[in-house]
Amino acid sequence: MVPMKSSIATFSLYISIILLLLNLVLCETESEGRENECKKRWIYIRKLPPRFNLDLLGKCSEYPLLDNFCPYLANHGLGQKTHNRSHSWYRTDPLMLELIFHRRMLEYPCLTQDPFSADAVYLPYYATLDALRYLYGTEVNSSADHGLELFDFLQDDEPSIWNRRNGHDHFLVMARPAWDFSQPLDNDPPLWGTSFLELPELFNLTALTLESRAWPWQEHAVPYPTSFHPPNLGLLESWVQRVQRSKRSALALFVGGGGVSATPNIRRSIRSECDNSTSNSTDVGGGYEKLCEVVDCSNGVCEHDPLRFMKPMLQASFCLQPPGDTPTRRSTFDSIIAGCIPVFFEDLSARSQYGWHLPDSEFDGFSVFIAKEDVVFKGLRILDVLRRIPRSRVRRMREKVMELIPRVVYRKHNSSPGLRAKKDAFDIAVDGTLDKIQSRLKELVLPL
Repeated sequence: MVPMKSSIATFSLYISIILLLLNLVLCETESEGRENECKKRWIYIRKLPPRFNLDLLGKCSEYPLLDNFCPYLANHGLGQKTHNRSHSWYRTDPLMLELIFHRRMLEYPCLTQDPFSADAVYLPYYATLDALRYLYGTEVNSSADHGLELFDFLQDDEPSIWNRRNGHDHFLVMARPAWDFSQPLDNDPPLWGTSFLELPELFNLTALTLESRAWPWQEHAVPYPTSFHPPNLGLLESWVQRVQRSKRSALALFVGGGGVSATPNIRRSIRSECDNSTSNSTDVGGGYEKLCEVVDCSNGVCEHDPLRFMKPMLQASFCLQPPGDTPTRRSTFDSIIAGCIPVFFEDLSARSQYGWHLPDSEFDGFSVFIAKEDVVFKGLRILDVLRRIPRSRVRRMREKVMELIPRVVYRKHNSSPGLRAKKDAFDIAVDGTLDKIQSRLKELVLPL
């Protein structure tokens, strides 16, 4: 096994080499007819000291209250392969999205060396990893300070880059729900989370989070990274074909934990209905062998093991996506990759979150909505609702779900040209961010 410090040093060296090579070709790239393709799409990567990113990787085992995340740093944040012969499947941790995004940004075709000609400025700051010292470390009582060190650096080192547009053109990735960075500054004593998104100094930047709040304009939700990261078009198409051929033997599937408390809630209702359907499954109908299946992921047993849930998802028509501690779930994107039609119980779970990747106008074509209040308090049976959907409509919905697969996948870095021609979750997030920044600058009458 390679020592962690050696592994991180190798990663740091590799990043430096990539940056050097990019620097050598950037001038040539910018002068070779890319002006039209990159018009209003130029991005400058802000040079940050390693204490804001790479140094944080060396602290992957320093928080006893948090699982050691050192194994998930491999392959630039994709994690270790699920098995040695795998080319597309990894044990990916969502916390690594900042690292995944950083590596992909180094391949972005419209990078510029000139921050004053850039349309946006990317901050390669690993905000979630830096937040761990406030969430699980010794600085828990100083969580209102999260982000101030970054802002001080931006003001001290070439402040004209930030001041040019007062930070409105800056963006970063935060690989947790926005709520984890939204603790009010005046909380005393501090509660859960940090106050990064509450700092007036940082109000202007755009934050890409795994889940956004309902009202603030500075953040936008992007898909949770799944375990599927194809390196070429052939492997992506091969997977989609497998999804298409898969026999759907179960009407509905719930992958997750919870639902065992006595307090009425949607997860408890789902487990109860699934258990009852299993014990009374004499009349399944509809070509299904069973009405409902549960894959118990209590205590995080499924987090880094897609083998536990991908096969059941491939065999189910509908995947139930109830809210948990927060409205959104990584399982939503796992189910889309498996061609399993997501069933939502509140709009905040996806519809009002991922507008760039899952357009609101298309939602009814690839998902089902059942109000959780109707299930928990009015006795509405989920399986009855799903059984009433005509099979022809189910087929159309599944086809639409399969069309979404390339949009929610974070393809592997350094992927083939054929795959790069298809916009993935990263590409769509960058396009959305640039459009969001341009729109804001126009509203504020700032220089474009």
